[in-house]
Amino acid sequence: MTAPADMNEFNKQVAAEFRANEGKVGGMFDGKNVLLLTTIGAKSGEERLSPLVYTLDGDRYVIAASMGGAPKNPAWYHNLVANPKVTVEVGTEKFEATATVIADRAERDRLYAGMVAHAEGFAEYETKTDRLIPIVVLER
Repeated sequence: MTAPADMNEFNKQVAAEFRANEGKVGGMFDGKNVLLLTTIGAKSGEERLSPLVYTLDGDRYVIAASMGGAPKNPAWYHNLVANPKVTVEVGTEKFEATATVIADRAERDRLYAGMVAHAEGFAEYETKTDRLIPIVVLER
């Protein structure tokens, strides 16, 4: 995936489509589970919105800090590490959640495999970077 020139504008457009279509989004997200994650900026203290592909593990929402296989973690990841209280939108539902980075390697690998099964691009992302892509779970 190539990052759009203005990621904030891209995220706003995806969020508008998401909200107008009860959580359904086309384009690069077509056919995938998408949620909207709102974090609090680690430095700015301002709300930051990110549309993300997710899977479920029981009642936990699973997201990957892949950033398309970039050499660094996405900003939203740093934000939730600094402040794990987040807001999640799925479909027409909006709720508060706590974000937890999965530290156990076996659990991380199992959950990442679920991401790959849902959206094959995640397999490619791992080949593009030397970092271990973090897995985060979101729980109400």
